[in-house]
Amino acid sequence: MKYLVAGLGNIGSEYEHTRHNIGFDVVDSLAAGSEGVVFKSDRKASVATIKHKGRTIILIKPNTYMNLSGEAVKYWLDKEKISVENLLVIADELALPFGQIQIRPKGGSAGHNGLTNIIEELNTEEFARVRFGIGGDYPKGAQVNFVLGRWEAREVDLLPDLIKTAGDIVKGFATIGLQHTMNAYNKRKA
Repeated sequence: MKYLVAGLGNIGSEYEHTRHNIGFDVVDSLAAGSEGVVFKSDRKASVATIKHKGRTIILIKPNTYMNLSGEAVKYWLDKEKISVENLLVIADELALPFGQIQIRPKGGSAGHNGLTNIIEELNTEEFARVRFGIGGDYPKGAQVNFVLGRWEAREVDLLPDLIKTAGDIVKGFATIGLQHTMNAYNKRKA
């Protein structure tokens, strides 16, 4: 069984470890947790493959920038012959408080440009996604600066455990399936 896990973010050092790049941080953590696994630059994405309980999980970090994430996702689904049912996208979520992480089977983009482009490229909203809560505590008109901003000190201390939880959700998705993973993780509070 093969799975494609797309961690969303923007390439470039100025975006590293910002709220909007949490998808990159989660897949980086998954790769780092597997001995000898490193990301390699390839078509439309940096790619790494991990094995977990007999499953092959292909991790991608699109290098197309957030607004064109769908190009990389579609390319790698087609190249690896992976069905959309085995796709999981990891993205930041303003509508969830910091520390809350949810897995959803489908849905709209909620204004997230990366998700909007994936929906357009795949012509469906029917793909699983991990919504990593970043909160929405910013002044009116400052959404872009907040999303592209760095984590607060109090958040930085909690991030390693949250990133591990998101990684566990990815592994659950690939092994016990979407429904069981939703049951196990969606009721948890930060």
